[in-house]
Amino acid sequence: MFPHSTSDFFRIRSRRWIELSAGPILQILPSRTILGCVNHGRASTGTQQRPAAFFDLDKTVIARSSTLAFSKPFFEEGLINRRAVLKSSYAQFLFLLSGADHEQTDRLRSHITTMCEGWDVAQVESIVQETLHDIVTPYVFAEAAALISDHIARGHDVVVVSASGTEIVKPIAEALGAKHALASRMAVRDGRYTGELEFFCHGPGKAQAIRELAEQEGYDLRVSHAYSNSASDLPMLETVGHPAAVNPDRQLRREAAAQGWPVLTFSDPISLRAQLPAPSTKAVATTAAIGLSAVVAAGAAAFSYFRRRN
Repeated sequence: MFPHSTSDFFRIRSRRWIELSAGPILQILPSRTILGCVNHGRASTGTQQRPAAFFDLDKTVIARSSTLAFSKPFFEEGLINRRAVLKSSYAQFLFLLSGADHEQTDRLRSHITTMCEGWDVAQVESIVQETLHDIVTPYVFAEAAALISDHIARGHDVVVVSASGTEIVKPIAEALGAKHALASRMAVRDGRYTGELEFFCHGPGKAQAIRELAEQEGYDLRVSHAYSNSASDLPMLETVGHPAAVNPDRQLRREAAAQGWPVLTFSDPISLRAQLPAPSTKAVATTAAIGLSAVVAAGAAAFSYFRRRN
């Protein structure tokens, strides 16, 4: 029997993983005191039991940086120059090999924010939608997709929370079946980016966005779940009753051990192509030139270039 949907595919493929791992995690985690979180209204009532599941994106759901992944198609469409592609490819290369240098990733994200001043917002959204098939979807962790499907099956709203821009995060969240996407927002004037950051969804900013959404949607954070790989997301993890570390960095691993949080290992990337609309003819021509081999080659070339410069 063939699955009727991508969610069915994930559920069938990963049933054993869900039964052995996600099920117990969702059932036996003790509730915790919510640190730094004051709820009002529906989200804090004693009888409210509406949980949500909050997922960090980079290296928790996908195995690469969602922001850096689009440097090549942005170059193809004339939004950035060759030097910017080289810097992004080098950073992506280090991101994949080093276990996530968050300081470096944040510096590059700041560079990208400045670099995109004057970009046409509609053009960026179009490029992301058309090239999402080949750039991000092959890097989605099967274990994350299965866990997301399991939360949805339990009636939990799934929310993707990322420091990357909303133009990148929203279509990925939709492909995953998430109800909401919380992401950084660039200031826009007359349909173009101003080069200023309106909201940075990072660190305490993630926790703030989660609390505001919980207030709006009536989520009970005491019974909600959160997943991340980075110690920078401790404010996010401490906002919910059921935090878990996924592929954690060293600092988060230590904190998870101290707090008794579960630690999950995601390592099996799969594709979400069946969940996405077919790309346009223009996108097929573009993505044919920017497949995985091209990305790897660009990263290797960039590494060689920067090593010679240093």
